[in-house]
Amino acid sequence: MGLLSFVANAGKKLLGIGNDDEKVKDEISSSLGESAQNFDVRVEGDTVKISGDAPQDVKEKAALIAGNVAGIKNVQIEGVEEAEDNFYTIQSGDNLSKIAKKFYGDANKYPKIFEANREVIKDANLIYPGQKIRIPKL
Repeated sequence: MGLLSFVANAGKKLLGIGNDDEKVKDEISSSLGESAQNFDVRVEGDTVKISGDAPQDVKEKAALIAGNVAGIKNVQIEGVEEAEDNFYTIQSGDNLSKIAKKFYGDANKYPKIFEANREVIKDANLIYPGQKIRIPKL
């Protein structure tokens, strides 16, 4: 089972206001729709454990949605491994163009990153330090 690490104090505040398992599962389902229906989600302290069958990109998106919840430090999900060139944690002063320049050598390719992260980035101009995103291959 793959383990991804996150910044615990960054992200949407969902925990501690009801059934944490259901709150995180609802967040994943509201973003991914039908493709997330087969997931089982358990919150154990600062770790979310996700199991179920789905395509790789859906698993990665589910892991990012769960990990970008305030209070979550780790997400365990089968088939998703954290690799330096697959994921990036946003730093202070970053914007999508700067990130595209870093990974692709071309700042104008930022829409590729935005499209790959629509579930965790609702507005290309609103990203925050500590948020983890996917860096898709060109």
